[in-house]
Amino acid sequence: MGDLREPLRELTECGLPQALEVMGERWSFMILRASFNGLHHFEEFLSELGIARNILSNRLAKLVSHGILKRDPCADDKRKIEYRLTDKGLDLLPAMVALRQWGQKYGAEVVENPVLVDERDRLPIGPTSILSHDGRILGPADLHLVERDSLGIRADGTRAEAGPAIGRGRVIDIASMRKAQNAA
Repeated sequence: MGDLREPLRELTECGLPQALEVMGERWSFMILRASFNGLHHFEEFLSELGIARNILSNRLAKLVSHGILKRDPCADDKRKIEYRLTDKGLDLLPAMVALRQWGQKYGAEVVENPVLVDERDRLPIGPTSILSHDGRILGPADLHLVERDSLGIRADGTRAEAGPAIGRGRVIDIASMRKAQNAA
């Protein structure tokens, strides 16, 4: 990733240690997965996950305190509480999908059923990728660390301008992009 390295001992200057502080253990991920699967009530989490009551209570409280889940009164019974994903929680979906795909690729041979598909075509989703600002798929050799004041300055000294943002639902021709990258 170039000559510049992250300060690896500094745990507060990077998002990864902060994310792991919140999500860095199995039950938090299992609760998050259950939330993405439509579970909202304490008793649902308890029975579906097979988690101990005290651990579930602790992990739900932690996810709520970090703004990943929110507690709302149940619409049909105000005495009950629902746990709902916040925008911050929903933003963890790509990380969850990436971890799931990695586990399927390198974990035990598991035939996925049900299969995660896109809503429109009902075909399996593609691999989670790192995309550039303009939609190019990046690999490890394409990543580089720079100081903030050097953003947009290419290795040859020319300045890059950010292209249009990639919007949800935008179709990207991956095959053409790969062909163009290989030709370059």
